[in-house]
Amino acid sequence: MNIFNLILVQPLANGLIFFYRILWQNMGIAIIAFSLFLRFILNPLTKPYMMSMKKIKDVEPQLKKLKEKYKNDKTGLMKAQADFYKEKGINPGAGCLPYLLQIVVLIALFSVFSKVLVAGPGGMEKINSYLYQPLRFQQGESLSTQFLYMNITKPDVFRIPNFPIPIPGPILLLAALLQLASSLMMLPAIKIEEKMASKTSGKEDDMQVSMQKSTTYTFPLMTLIFGMSFSSGLALYWAVFSAFQVWQQYKTSGWGGLSNIIWKIKAYLKIN
Repeated sequence: MNIFNLILVQPLANGLIFFYRILWQNMGIAIIAFSLFLRFILNPLTKPYMMSMKKIKDVEPQLKKLKEKYKNDKTGLMKAQADFYKEKGINPGAGCLPYLLQIVVLIALFSVFSKVLVAGPGGMEKINSYLYQPLRFQQGESLSTQFLYMNITKPDVFRIPNFPIPIPGPILLLAALLQLASSLMMLPAIKIEEKMASKTSGKEDDMQVSMQKSTTYTFPLMTLIFGMSFSSGLALYWAVFSAFQVWQQYKTSGWGGLSNIIWKIKAYLKIN
């Protein structure tokens, strides 16, 4: 067993099976509970990022003045911004570590669903090779991977006869929509940076803002496209994880970029 499997894949596989055993041997419910548990564990790392985005929004006028003051002095602006962030207790890079960890955990869970929780001959032996002794399956025991309409080891897609492209299932669509909602809720902070970038003559800020704006839609699209090839268990995990993130963002800084959409929906419902 390599170091990645030993440090991440094996503990995650054991955690999932632990929840599976205590939650009526229902793999879907186990994934939901395990996803919430992981989110709770990572919460101390993601919360500083949420607070940092809120602080950036609050100090927009001061940052705008700095941009104007040093609009022709890139080095001076960078130093002034660094000193300002330090004074206000803002860490612009606070989101890097939690998001990197999320990606690493996602890759590890992909291994759990696609390589560990496998059916067929030798499947239970392979699962047991990853499990700690108290959680191992006994001879004759089986692992139920069915949840609602799907097998959690298979992609959440529907295939229509004579139609070449699979259709995303409800869980996968939900995961992508929640990812989009989370991204849209971050738009006000990105727009603030866009306004400030327009005050400088350099291209670095413009490129950074452009990348941030592009991820608003590319990440949900990637979730949808790649999700059609990955196991539905992974899509269920990402849906729960993203739902928690949306709730956390709402508690920290409100609906953000979703405010206008929600207002329009409410106005439409009142009319009809």
